[in-house]
Amino acid sequence: MNQYCLVLDLKDDPELIAAYIAHHQKVWPEVLVSIKASGIITMDIYHFGNRLCMFINADDDFSFEKKAQMDEANPKVEEWETLMLQYQQRIPGAGNGAKWVLMEKIFELT
Repeated sequence: MNQYCLVLDLKDDPELIAAYIAHHQKVWPEVLVSIKASGIITMDIYHFGNRLCMFINADDDFSFEKKAQMDEANPKVEEWETLMLQYQQRIPGAGNGAKWVLMEKIFELT
């Protein structure tokens, strides 16, 4: 199993942040099916202010490239992503049009 940590900023507007959180209390079933079908086993999103942090545990066959291809081929996932875009803003330093930015692990307590 592989673990990933990603970050993203929301637009710094309390009403938009509240709406984003509300959407994530009732994620569309088609989106959940797509996430699991990509090889993601667990996904948690935390927030502080307008900053989000996502933790993913995925099987060994998971790749972000494969997930992106699956998303592009799924109209309902694309609809969800378009809806979420109104709340999100790119984090400083994000390149190539990336929304969620993969963090580099620098420490692990075992």
